[in-house]
Amino acid sequence: MSPNTKRLLEQVGSWPEEDQEELAEFAGKIEARRTGVYTMSDDERAAVRRGLAQADGGEFVSDEMVSNADKRRDL
Repeated sequence: MSPNTKRLLEQVGSWPEEDQEELAEFAGKIEARRTGVYTMSDDERAAVRRGLAQADGGEFVSDEMVSNADKRRDL
């Protein structure tokens, strides 16, 4: 482990929980990039479940809304 990483990790315990969670999110993204495996957070998992439930219920955005979103992305 690099000296900078070791020093930082020793300090993390004194950080507020919110900051520790933010660091964990960043570290998770790095790990996913390195391994090709991404682990969803509880919030992400809940959002996916809501989206699937909406799709199962036939709730989809209109073709017009998708088209407009594509146009904005290309600006």
